Amino acid sequence: MKIIGIHGTWVHVPIPESGQHVSNFGRVASFDSVIVRIDTDAGITGWGEAKAGVGSAASCAGLAAMVNLDLAPMLVGQDPRDISRLWDVMYNSQREGHAIARGHGLPQLGRRGLTISAIGGIDIALWDILGKSLNAPVWRLLGGRRAERMPAYASGGWADAANIGKQLLGYVERGGFRAVKMRVGVMDGTPARSAARVKAARTALGPDIGLACDAHGTFTVAEAKAFARMVEDCDLMWFEEPVSGDDKSGMAEVRRSSSVPISAGESEFTRHDFRDLAELRAADILQPDLAIAGGITEGVRIGAIASAFNLRLAPHLWSGAPGFAAGLALAATSSAGFILEYSLGSNPMLQELVRERFPVEGGMVEIPDRPGLGITVNEAFLAKYARSD
Repeated sequence: MKIIGIHGTWVHVPIPESGQHVSNFGRVASFDSVIVRIDTDAGITGWGEAKAGVGSAASCAGLAAMVNLDLAPMLVGQDPRDISRLWDVMYNSQREGHAIARGHGLPQLGRRGLTISAIGGIDIALWDILGKSLNAPVWRLLGGRRAERMPAYASGGWADAANIGKQLLGYVERGGFRAVKMRVGVMDGTPARSAARVKAARTALGPDIGLACDAHGTFTVAEAKAFARMVEDCDLMWFEEPVSGDDKSGMAEVRRSSSVPISAGESEFTRHDFRDLAELRAADILQPDLAIAGGITEGVRIGAIASAFNLRLAPHLWSGAPGFAAGLALAATSSAGFILEYSLGSNPMLQELVRERFPVEGGMVEIPDRPGLGITVNEAFLAKYARSD
């Protein structure tokens, strides 16, 4: 089997005003991703996803260009099933021959950032092809799912203190979720206002519903420590991205100062960033976004780091359907995987891009046994929202 074509499409889907929310990223008015298509001479097509931002909206022109102009020419004519080798080809570029022969990475500048996101989008599509070629789901290729269903938490929570309880209880009623996540951080103005919203949420939810919060890296170290102290009696599942990912030592300081578990990783690239988080004891839960961090291949390596350091793995799944399906497969097969993120914001890239659905019943998501990623892309939707600039 040979690759005959690779193409990344920037898909820009406007979100109606009624479905928009305001968070640390401002008002979110669109959902954007690069959807990667790989065609083979065997008639098998694989789909992947690459992201230029952890939030919904992002300008993806540069990322699509990296897929189409930088990486695609390296892989056309190659066997798509040689996934590990192809990852190294993309990562090491001109020195890939030396790197593969020596078993030693020799990357140039593309060790982080959009290059890794582009690699991730292609890698996800390669795994989709491999699964389809063997008529097996990706999770089977990764060692098999550990359970037929996994618990999920409802991810949203932007309302003010007076309404946050009602909003989160609506999530619980909507899918039977037993855990929810809300946003805190610079959107609230002060740590005290964020803490007041968390306390209001816990009062409304009661003691039996899990509650997590996410600051998107917007607190300073001092603010994050103050916030964590204020909510220590709220029995949080975790406090996500308390400070900037550029300040891993600061994150470790926040973790040491509080009993609240810390989670991080949605804006990190490759196993090397996650190794640093683990070695610094900066996080209890690792949250790679496979459409950012380097794809399924790199996700497996990150999962091994989580397991080796006795940490847990909860992939960032605020994505389109290919990214969601990839993270689902990783979480279902990793010894450190334990819960799935499920977006309760407006997410047309999950809800309309593919024909299949990932329903939540009783707070659980079934791990589907369809071949590959288990998705069928609606190409009319893709064409409708494709951007060429």
